[in-house]
Amino acid sequence: MSFSIRLTESERKLAESYAKIHGISVAEAFKRSLFEKIEDEYDITVADEAYREYLKNPKTYTHEEAKELLDL
Repeated sequence: MSFSIRLTESERKLAESYAKIHGISVAEAFKRSLFEKIEDEYDITVADEAYREYLKNPKTYTHEEAKELLDL
């Protein structure tokens, strides 16, 4: 799949500069940025869900207690 994106001249220069510094194409820079953003938002969603679950039952365990519970 391919697509185009319109950038201002300053945005284009910034994107090209970023890609050059990292030794990648502009397309790869945009691709990496997109997937990093998706991953970050996913991680935030999972963390928020875990925190809500923790608030329902705030019991915590030490590493040793967890190992014992899991028979490790």
